[in-house]
Amino acid sequence: MPRQSQLTQVTNVSDHPGSLPSPCPVPLQCPVRKCGLPLSVTPNGLTCASRHHFDRAKQGYYSLLQPQDRRSPQAGDSDEAVLARQRWLQRGHASGLVQWLQPWVNQLIDGPTGNPVQVIDLGCGEGSFGPTLFESKSHVQYAGIDLSKRAIRLASRQCVNGFWILANADRALPIADNSIDVVLSLFGRRPAKEICRVLKPGGGCVVTVPGQDDLIELREHVQSRGDQRRRDDAVVKQMSDASLTLVDRGMWQDRITIQTDAIKDAMAMTYRGFRHSQAARLQTLSELTVTLSAECLRFERLQTS
Repeated sequence: MPRQSQLTQVTNVSDHPGSLPSPCPVPLQCPVRKCGLPLSVTPNGLTCASRHHFDRAKQGYYSLLQPQDRRSPQAGDSDEAVLARQRWLQRGHASGLVQWLQPWVNQLIDGPTGNPVQVIDLGCGEGSFGPTLFESKSHVQYAGIDLSKRAIRLASRQCVNGFWILANADRALPIADNSIDVVLSLFGRRPAKEICRVLKPGGGCVVTVPGQDDLIELREHVQSRGDQRRRDDAVVKQMSDASLTLVDRGMWQDRITIQTDAIKDAMAMTYRGFRHSQAARLQTLSELTVTLSAECLRFERLQTS
């Protein structure tokens, strides 16, 4: 009998304090400085052999935040940006991107029958992308990592059988060396050296960043200009410097018409903060046709000789 997928999606659920902890799908290691011992799942959290313990929140996620991150008044994306992005994705505006990426993902995860594939999703947000890409893939062992507590809480509510980790990927990934088959960074964090460290030789990484004309019509209207800035070449260099080789690249584009609520969400989720003059211009918009664009990059950690 095939194993049930770990990525069971649910909607409109409350906190689930009574749910049992899922087995750890990826080899975690203790983030305490100079420790790095393997972490094991216990009924109440994660523990290493040195007795460093990390609680399992009542919502079902695990917090591996270090003291400097816990002291931050706003670690990760703002609540406003997280909620705006969730509403945006729930409208289906990124469904075309998911379909565009699916062949790449399938190529990375469809290995010999029965072999588990270990995947980490950096900057997983509220859990909309990862579980959708791996639906019905029972051999995938998936963990989502994000620095925003609000995002991880939403992810653990939306996908109760997922494995969600609150951690700062920019410092160090709490993942063992040479242990991961696939890393996703979909508009999220890209700690290139850490990605290379945790990937197995031959493992792959999929990265997306906004295209230079993404939401350009909205920027032209609100900011009175439409600056175009390519990000993909800088990402390629960053990853190449960390010994990750570019093996494929492409661009996803779409054109959609959005109304007032979606226009406000588009502004909130893309960090183009409101000045008074911009907010005034936004009030004049009730509908706008915009371009959606993403640069898509696929990297590989080369096999060692």
